[in-house]
Amino acid sequence: MTGIKIDGKIIAQTVKDRVKKATDELKTEGINPCLATVLIGSNAASATYVKNKHKACEEVGILTKDHKLDESVTQQGLNNIIDELNADVSVHGILVQLPLPKHLNEFITTSRISPIKDVDGLTPHNAGLLAMRKAVLVACTPSGVMEMFDYHNIELEGKNIVLINRSNLVGKPLYHLLLEKNATVITCHSKTKNIEQFCQSADIIITAVGDRTKFTLTPEMIKEEAIVIDVAISRFVEHLVGDCDYEKIIEKASFATPVPGGVGPMTVAMLLKNTITAASLGTQIGR
Repeated sequence: MTGIKIDGKIIAQTVKDRVKKATDELKTEGINPCLATVLIGSNAASATYVKNKHKACEEVGILTKDHKLDESVTQQGLNNIIDELNADVSVHGILVQLPLPKHLNEFITTSRISPIKDVDGLTPHNAGLLAMRKAVLVACTPSGVMEMFDYHNIELEGKNIVLINRSNLVGKPLYHLLLEKNATVITCHSKTKNIEQFCQSADIIITAVGDRTKFTLTPEMIKEEAIVIDVAISRFVEHLVGDCDYEKIIEKASFATPVPGGVGPMTVAMLLKNTITAASLGTQIGR
């Protein structure tokens, strides 16, 4: 029996439709939601990601401001740009595209962004609010995964969930979001022993390793009718892949996400949602 495909493109479109409606409503109040992006250097993948985010903003009526900095920019120079965007009342969301060149400090950079403009949900302030169950702006990929569960009415309460990732961008925010839904969450990582045993007992597996040479989730590692969310994406043997082979996993799972076309589109959609939320927050506090 083949499971159900969790189609990120379809779900992302439902989010975009809601964002478009909210954008139009804000504009009637004289508010023009605006996202400012900062791209450092000439990394081709990062440039493509930023381009796609600008395109998505245009589709829903969100304005964009594009800041491209030379790879040699100093930390102070980057800080100055962020400070200017923090002070710019026409900018509601700030996104510094990661990863940064090695001479720049990611923590210092993300911490510099105003919490109410932090559409990536990565500032210590917003990460702390998430841990306290008070967050309004949450990291895009984790919130996108939660949106997928909601769309398919997948109940999380009481479920055993194995999360294979412990990063600030995915694993840690997802851990807190899943706990809020009363799930039992086990976080696995590169130092976890007998990871197969954890996976085989899980109702839901969320994997985000992103390196097939180090880890592959195989059908033998999941139980019948488990749910598999594949967050990873990387290039392997000239193809874009996740941590598992969707065609094989879906034959055993009750629900599964493909790669590409699964979680990826959700990340951009939730960025748009966060930008609208940030625009609303700025209005409420009189920024």
